[in-house]
Amino acid sequence: MTSKLLQKINSVEWLLADGATGTNLFDMGLMSGDAPELWNENYPEKIIKLYKDAVDAGSDIFLTNSFGSNALRLKLHNSRNKAFKLSRISAEIAREVADSHNKLVFVAGSVGPTGEIMQPIGNLSHELAVEVFHEQAQGLKEGGADLLWLETISAPEEFKAAAEAFSHVELPWVGTMSFDTAGRTMMGTSPAAMVDLIYSIPNKPIAFGANCGTGASDLLRTVQDFAKYSPK
Repeated sequence: MTSKLLQKINSVEWLLADGATGTNLFDMGLMSGDAPELWNENYPEKIIKLYKDAVDAGSDIFLTNSFGSNALRLKLHNSRNKAFKLSRISAEIAREVADSHNKLVFVAGSVGPTGEIMQPIGNLSHELAVEVFHEQAQGLKEGGADLLWLETISAPEEFKAAAEAFSHVELPWVGTMSFDTAGRTMMGTSPAAMVDLIYSIPNKPIAFGANCGTGASDLLRTVQDFAKYSPK
């Protein structure tokens, strides 16, 4: 599937990916403060609907319900030991949905931030972050994900840790950061700095960009900043 993904990317001008996972799950009954990743195990029929709706709407790529299925985020729900399992299940369900359609659809394993602040500002070490991301990524791979999708990252240190972790899983990946109205991430990274970051890491993503933020206009501005910048 990796070769098919790269062939698809190189043969078309754009691919449509899904969105608004959290919004859709709240519409299905998820309560504020609950961990949506637990639904992979407790309400798989709702996750099937989430995925099917994305594909039926025309998505070429859809993301797994695994944004927060890392050990550090799941510890807030007393489920730290379920990080691998919930990641794997999210991808297994997605694989079944993707394979049931008559068009080629790719499963992207969603990987969000750890929820911790990296050193030197915070306490999360590079080594532990790599370990946490690797566990999640390995679960997504074993569940059948075609690629990994790192999203809503604000710190370059966390981006680097995820990239290193993904190199041990050997799946292609996409990396996005979230920029605010000031044109920077919460930790102060600019679009230009992100481009330099991409070019500096050994395990480069097949694509990178921006997600979330404060709206479409800010996302467009960020993409324009990417496009006009020449990396150092």
